[in-house]
Amino acid sequence: MTRMTSAVRALVTAAATLLAVTALSPTARATPEPKAPKEFVALSSVDPTIIQEMRYPYEHNFVAAPVDGYQQPLCILTRPAAQALHRAQTKLLRQGYSLKVYDCYRPQRAVDHFVRWAKDLDDEKMKAEFYPQVDKTRLFADGYIAEKSGHSRGSTMDLTLVRLPAMPTRPYRPGQELVPCYAPKAQRFPDNSIDMGTGFDCFDTLSHTDDPRITGVQRTNRDLLRDALGAEGLVNLPEEWWHYTYKPELFPDTYFNFPVARRSVAGHH
Repeated sequence: MTRMTSAVRALVTAAATLLAVTALSPTARATPEPKAPKEFVALSSVDPTIIQEMRYPYEHNFVAAPVDGYQQPLCILTRPAAQALHRAQTKLLRQGYSLKVYDCYRPQRAVDHFVRWAKDLDDEKMKAEFYPQVDKTRLFADGYIAEKSGHSRGSTMDLTLVRLPAMPTRPYRPGQELVPCYAPKAQRFPDNSIDMGTGFDCFDTLSHTDDPRITGVQRTNRDLLRDALGAEGLVNLPEEWWHYTYKPELFPDTYFNFPVARRSVAGHH
């Protein structure tokens, strides 16, 4: 009797396990990542001369960690935006400069990562560099962080200018001493770009493109970037000297979430 009960119990357990696996199997399979619409391209396929120093796949950014959705250090844009950068680059190269992009298309999951970070008031690892004078409780109210970003629509990019020949930017060392992003260029994190008055992603009013405290060479450099891009249909965001959007946008109301990865635009030329 005992032996029979054990056998029955074993059969019941096996059947239950089989049912559980069968029930789970459709959801257990990994959901394939979405791909980019055919209108998106890797910038390098349109203009391989534009320097790419993508910040969010790595640790040197305001969240101090690789950002969700950045699987590779790659600039992806809608084709018209990439072509506009190519036209600007062609003219700038003749003047001895190159464009350098820090960020391009940004998946919604990355924006969600920024929002989670902004709500975690205990995480201020990078405050001394990126937002020395802004209380973290003010990041949403002051407009530095938002739940939606134009970058997710695919026609917005963050960029600067580098004088040629370009010297390499020294790699960031996690734990290194942080310097305010608005410090004199010789003191702040070394960047091979020309002096724009602040570093990239500097949460400070000095980043406003036309801030009256920005004068001399720094003002000339900001104007050079704006003039070169403006001539090709790229519009600056007044609060961030590095932020430009190609107008009219192909996807003015769509916030995409495909990952920043070559496979997202595989076959798009």
